[in-house]
Amino acid sequence: MKPMITILGPTASGKTPLAAALALRIGGEIISADSRQVYRRMDIGTGKDLADYSPTVGGQIVNIPYHLINIIEPGTKYNLFQYQQDFFDAYNRILQNQHTPILCGGTGLYIEAVLKGYKLSPVPQNPELRAQLEGKTLEELTERLKELKSLNGSNMHNKTDVDSCQRAIRAIEIEEYNLHTPMPKRELPPIDSLIIGVDIEREARREKITKRLKARLEEGMIDEVRGLLDEGIPAEDLIYYGLEYKFVTEYCVGKTTYDEMFTRLEIAIHQFAKRQMTWFRGMERRGFSIHWINTLQPMDEKVNEILKLWQ
Repeated sequence: MKPMITILGPTASGKTPLAAALALRIGGEIISADSRQVYRRMDIGTGKDLADYSPTVGGQIVNIPYHLINIIEPGTKYNLFQYQQDFFDAYNRILQNQHTPILCGGTGLYIEAVLKGYKLSPVPQNPELRAQLEGKTLEELTERLKELKSLNGSNMHNKTDVDSCQRAIRAIEIEEYNLHTPMPKRELPPIDSLIIGVDIEREARREKITKRLKARLEEGMIDEVRGLLDEGIPAEDLIYYGLEYKFVTEYCVGKTTYDEMFTRLEIAIHQFAKRQMTWFRGMERRGFSIHWINTLQPMDEKVNEILKLWQ
């Protein structure tokens, strides 16, 4: 049996159109590896681009099956443990359909967790701990998290755990739980996969990010966020999701001007893409073999290159 195919790359690198073109050729089904596309009605800000999954071929629209997009309500907290469970459910369904799973996304931790078979445990909320941490500064929370990670022998991989007080508190909650509640870990097998990295030159990536941000704002990203707020989703819950939802929400509630929002968001997305590449290079150092292909090649050439490696 041929291995699964994984397509990874930084934001704005063209992963989804490539995955869709590949799925069309081999009868594949796509499993999303994006930590925010799981949320319903968070479409423009997360860049779902669902039209990519319905290409027109010979005058007919072909619907490519996709999984782990639009599966939970905004305002809920989705985590890595839940993603692993949802991934394996989708993965097994695709195999039962006798199709090829194609894992596609930019959330490196999710990708690495399922490929390696991370052993994780669900961590419940701790109201008492949250009450103790309420009102502490981000700097104080970061120091507490570093101490706990040191005690647990885990590392601060990047700044995503501490880019807001809410994220830092959740990270502390997890570390406290792991420190005081040893429990058997959930056994999941590693997944054999051909890993394709979509490579985009830094300046081209920056140009594409800026162009795409302007387009998303014109397409109604601000109205999308306002609609979520009007549903009663608290602003702090949207800010928790980071990037577009953080900065656009701050603009919608009057904390920033439009120009400030655009400038800060543009910088944040560039920094995020850089962190994604750092993670992927780290995966290579941790033993993953990633075959990088140039996103600027014609689509057929990219698909043919992947198929040669896969076969």
